[in-house]
Amino acid sequence: MKRRDFIRLLGGAAAAWPITAGAQQPKVPVIGYLGISSGAAARRETFRRALSEAGYVEGRNVAVEFRADDRLDRLPELAADLARRGVSVIVAYGVPATTAAKAATTTIPIIFQMGVDPVAFGFVRSFNRPGANLTGIATLGVELGPKHLELLHELVPAATVIGLLVNPANPSSQAATRELKAAAEKLGIDLHIMQVRNEADFEPAFAALRDLKAGALVISNEGLLNGRSEQLAGLALRDRLPAIHVSSAFTAAGGLASYGARTSDTDRLVVRYIDRILKGEKAADLPVIQPTSFGLVINLNTARALGLIVPPTLLATADEVIE
Repeated sequence: MKRRDFIRLLGGAAAAWPITAGAQQPKVPVIGYLGISSGAAARRETFRRALSEAGYVEGRNVAVEFRADDRLDRLPELAADLARRGVSVIVAYGVPATTAAKAATTTIPIIFQMGVDPVAFGFVRSFNRPGANLTGIATLGVELGPKHLELLHELVPAATVIGLLVNPANPSSQAATRELKAAAEKLGIDLHIMQVRNEADFEPAFAALRDLKAGALVISNEGLLNGRSEQLAGLALRDRLPAIHVSSAFTAAGGLASYGARTSDTDRLVVRYIDRILKGEKAADLPVIQPTSFGLVINLNTARALGLIVPPTLLATADEVIE
């Protein structure tokens, strides 16, 4: 072989090498994560853990673009940014985030997690056949509100004046308020609505509850309130106010009781759908999932500190008792 031909052959091989190497590196799917900032750090950790359990490792075979803000009016801009980036799938936590994601794209699959009926809110056509590009997990936390009130009534039967903490900026607050008012009327409870739009509203709300001499508090299932569960537990303890929340993080932080689906369980369901969509299935064909397992947690230490006697039947049905 002539020297000139050898150099030409070597140069051709070198030019071809980057193309071959590039073809051997598959494109890493990108997951867009959209929600509020409150409690986002803990939320991200449980989400990452669920991804890892399913075999997805950030930076290796998947990437995650996190977008979060407590200002709900900022969520549409964040959702639009994820859509412009062309992420493979968007995970939306809560009604405001899902509303923003739905408005931002009609083609990128959206997996929501929310505490309301997604059919009633117009996100999907039905639970079995969602249609369009949305599906997800409906924990129906709003519908759990009456159950929270019943449990609190069992724990504090002497409380006839009870507060309900809601965020009016969240569209789900109207449904939560309506459900709780109906349940309170049946139980003969005087229910007072405390509206909080941000963390700065917490102190005035608890001051109003003190003025009302409220005997207990229900905290609605809502992003801001879920993300501030530890702070709310501290305020309730300070004011010696028996309270119930949807998240077990609330009872772990000293709150009296919690009842709802576990975050780790719902995140696993979300990741299961991410996996199926990344493997080619369509969101429209994946039915909306309703968790069937709900955990009741009672902080017996807090009950004793508040001078409450927890009924033995309630202790027997609790999934966890903190003492």
